[in-house]
Amino acid sequence: MRACEQIRTFISYGELNVKIGASHAGLHTGMDGATHQAIEDVGIMRSVPGITILSPADAVSAKKATLAAAEYPGPVYIRLIRNAVPVIYQEDLPYSIGKAITLQEGSDIGLIATGVMLHRTLQAAELLAKKGIKATVVDAHTIRPLDKETILQVARRTGGLVVAEDHNINGGLGSAVCEVVAEEYPVPVARIGLPDVFGESGAPDLLLDEFGMSVKDLVEAAEKIIRRK
Repeated sequence: MRACEQIRTFISYGELNVKIGASHAGLHTGMDGATHQAIEDVGIMRSVPGITILSPADAVSAKKATLAAAEYPGPVYIRLIRNAVPVIYQEDLPYSIGKAITLQEGSDIGLIATGVMLHRTLQAAELLAKKGIKATVVDAHTIRPLDKETILQVARRTGGLVVAEDHNINGGLGSAVCEVVAEEYPVPVARIGLPDVFGESGAPDLLLDEFGMSVKDLVEAAEKIIRRK
C-alpha cells in the first residue's frame, strides 16, 4: 500500500509498460499476520484506471501469467501468494489474459473462484456432486479485464453464483461479478471471502477456515443460493 501513489501517478497515469509482482496476497500469507496480509489490494487496483489484474491459482498458472504479462501492453498487477498450494493445472494449460478457464460444467450452480480459493472450490464441487448438485467451476484468473461473457454465460446456465476469493469481500472479484450480473443478468450471488475485517496470525489453511472460506462454507453457500433461485 505504500507504493499506491507511485503506481497510480507514475505507472497508471503515465501508461507505463510496468509489470508488478505482488507477494503476500490474502490470509494465505499466514503467520506474518494482519500487517502483512494484503486483503484489499484488488480493490485498490480495480479503482486505478488502466491496470490489468491477474490472480493465478497455482505454480503453473503463475508461470503462465508472468509470461503472458510480459507480452501484454501496459501496467499489469500479478497477485501472488507466499506459501505453497496444490498444483491444479498441467504445463500445457492454454492461458490468455482476459479469458476465464472453465474447469467443469453443471447447470445447478456456478462457482467462480480466483487464486488460492480455486482448489477449495473444486473440492466443494466434488462434495456438491455427491449430493446430486451439478456445478460449473470457473477460474477467474484475470480480475481485470473480467471475462464478462463467461460470467454471464454461467449466470444464465445456472441461475445463481458463488464467488470465492482470499480477499476482502468488498472491492474484489465478488464485487466485480456482482457489478456485471446486476447490470446485465441479475441472479442471486454469494460472496465468499474475508468479511470486511483484518486477518490475524496463524496457519494459512486454518485462517481460511476460521474466516469463513472453508470447503464447508462454499458448499453451504451454494446450497443457500440454489434455494433462493
